[in-house]
Amino acid sequence: MNRRRFIQTSASAAALPLISSAAIPKHDFGIWDSHTHLGRKNEPPKTHAAELLRVARRMGIEKITIAMGRTPHLKNPKPAEFREKNDDMMAALDAFPKQTLGLIYINPLHPDESLTEIERCRSHPLTIGLKLWIACRCNDPRLDPIVKLAAKHKLTIHQHVWDKTTPKTEGESLPDDLATLAARHPRTQFIGMHSGGNWERGIRALRRAPNVSAELSGSEPVSGFVEMAVRELGDQRVIWGSDANGRSYASQLAKVHGADIPNASRRRILRDNFRQQAERALAAK
Repeated sequence: MNRRRFIQTSASAAALPLISSAAIPKHDFGIWDSHTHLGRKNEPPKTHAAELLRVARRMGIEKITIAMGRTPHLKNPKPAEFREKNDDMMAALDAFPKQTLGLIYINPLHPDESLTEIERCRSHPLTIGLKLWIACRCNDPRLDPIVKLAAKHKLTIHQHVWDKTTPKTEGESLPDDLATLAARHPRTQFIGMHSGGNWERGIRALRRAPNVSAELSGSEPVSGFVEMAVRELGDQRVIWGSDANGRSYASQLAKVHGADIPNASRRRILRDNFRQQAERALAAK
């Protein structure tokens, strides 16, 4: 990677309020963000979504995907709690139907209630997948009925995976766990969120699961991350997400803008790969 170009691009994360429109790379397509969150409960979902979209438009982002409702996020939510989170998500979609998509948040430790919640939220015209976080490691057999229902409705499963040297949170999944689950369900589409955190090991773990895409959000814009993902998985299995508002759009876009990859790959990562999965779910409705 050209060091000067990387520094110039990633510095936008530290100076976002000072960015001029000329400093933001221009595309002939709108970026689709696979991963955003609303803010705290002291304001309504519409207000949080409006703020996300205000900045997204400045960064060339056409659509954002909202999951898990307003914070604080719950690691092991009860059915009433994940229903409330999904109500937040759908309220944000209703406020901005042309610019948003939604993920249904569930807890596999409550499998029957999760199946019911999927059917309830799937009826919304803009829900396109499931969000699974850390209540239960994803290679657990209790996920199998959930995955089968997702496959029936062509919903992509966005699974948090995080490989770290410090002790994992109880129930937190490794990339290897997701590869194991995906092998049991080869007709279901999965996204390994954060590429496993430790992306060098995460990308290698996901290579064996052709129905899993690696998502880029959450880490710093480090040289070599995107290049390795494209080299090891192919550019059709790499998806961009910001994890806003926990991360800035600028720092997460810098990973792709600064990567030494063809422009055609950049377009697939920033829009086409995720759009294909989203439109697959929308068409199934």
